[in-house]
Amino acid sequence: MNKYYSMLGKILATGNMQVNKKGSIQYLLNEQLSLTPADLLDIFEGHNIARRKLRNELRLFMQGVRDTERYREVGINWWDYCGSILINSYPTYFERLPPLIDRINKERRNSKNYVLFLGETGVESNQAPCLSLVQFQLENGELVLSAYQRSSDANLGLPADIYHLYLMSRQIDFPLKSITLFLGNVHIYKNNIAGTRSLIAGDETVRFELNV
Repeated sequence: MNKYYSMLGKILATGNMQVNKKGSIQYLLNEQLSLTPADLLDIFEGHNIARRKLRNELRLFMQGVRDTERYREVGINWWDYCGSILINSYPTYFERLPPLIDRINKERRNSKNYVLFLGETGVESNQAPCLSLVQFQLENGELVLSAYQRSSDANLGLPADIYHLYLMSRQIDFPLKSITLFLGNVHIYKNNIAGTRSLIAGDETVRFELNV
């Protein structure tokens, strides 16, 4: 079982229950998921990920595109509930990523911690980023990428974020050593629990509901 499925299984086996404004969740606090390139390959080969859509999504994020119609044009409809514009959401922060990547590739400093911060408290937003921080570190000629997520939907958000982080790593001129995610709250919504059990059991046709 790959490390992503192991995380799903751990939530189901030991997670606590909580009710929030989006519904009931089974959750764990302060979990860590460390992935080598081999682990990533294991996940990408064993789990159905919408790679093309996620590549297009990250590209639009990095271009600072806030118009949700532009996302629908490339087959992405999961932002429709936000209305016509993404307000203080992912594009606001990811548009800062291209110059940061250029800086990393130019400076190539082992001692430097390059950090992208996402989200601000107290500002209007129709979808505050669940990904809060991405850190790029160079160690002995390899890239060590770390990320902190304040909240992670284990069924839909987590695999997408793993793939986005992998795509970011591909833009750095150093081979990837590892991606580590620190998950403040990682959860499965109650209406997706049965599907999660089926997924772990080998049913790749499962489709999960988006809770907004």
